[in-house]
Amino acid sequence: MSNPEIAQSVLAAGIRTNVHDLGSGPPVLMIHGSGPGVTAWANWRLAMPVLARQARVIAPDMVGFGYTERPAGQRYDMDTWVAQAIGVLDALDVEQTDLVGNSFGGALALALTIRHPQRVRRLVLMGSVGVPFAITPGLDAVWGYAPSLARMRELLDIFAYDRNLVTDELAQLRYEASIRPGFQESFAAMFPAPRQRWVDAMTSNESDIRRIAHETLVLHGREDRVIPLSTSLTLSNWIPRAQLHVFGQCGHWTQIEHAARFAQLVGNFLSEAGADEPKRLNG
Repeated sequence: MSNPEIAQSVLAAGIRTNVHDLGSGPPVLMIHGSGPGVTAWANWRLAMPVLARQARVIAPDMVGFGYTERPAGQRYDMDTWVAQAIGVLDALDVEQTDLVGNSFGGALALALTIRHPQRVRRLVLMGSVGVPFAITPGLDAVWGYAPSLARMRELLDIFAYDRNLVTDELAQLRYEASIRPGFQESFAAMFPAPRQRWVDAMTSNESDIRRIAHETLVLHGREDRVIPLSTSLTLSNWIPRAQLHVFGQCGHWTQIEHAARFAQLVGNFLSEAGADEPKRLNG
């Protein structure tokens, strides 16, 4: 049986990258979070087919995650991930894209927008890292994950507000995903303790964030125990053209716990008439 998590392979900044590319229309690049065993498909599987009705959805596995190659001696840092994301756009001949980032992917989306503003049209940040905050016990547990079925079950309970989502089957699937060859080795290498430094390393400068000229949608689950709601409040205050939507009765899995509302909200935001867009940011 084919694995839906494996899609096409492109060479992005020298890294053989697993990329989902579906639908047609204005491109939207979707960047996943940093949970153990995560893939782009696992993160965006409910949103991708809905958004693909109106857009070209591009969702890569970032290096260190999923089915993208893990080169020996690979550095895992924001410079690497931003270069890889730009490499994906270049490989697929995408000049400018809408950009959706989840958690870790939000920090990456922020950094990419700051460094390459002309490559981004609109920005969506969901449960995003990228501004200063004290690491939560939830995030420390996620990044400190050591493989076991019991630990995975505990993490899923942290991620989700609705415990009915956390079935034994899901825990088994995510546990098995986390122990695929190479997955845990790269994951453990990325976020060794003390882990506050990795939160700090993903932070963009306040002055740079305040200069973001793009229309931005900031999303967060009110009961998020992994990334505090305060990060999205900060982002919505700092980004001049930001709007904020907070989902009640929702943890860190906005795109799963409120899948239909998430897809509708993002789809509406990205398809709004562009008369209010800033003049093309590359001059």
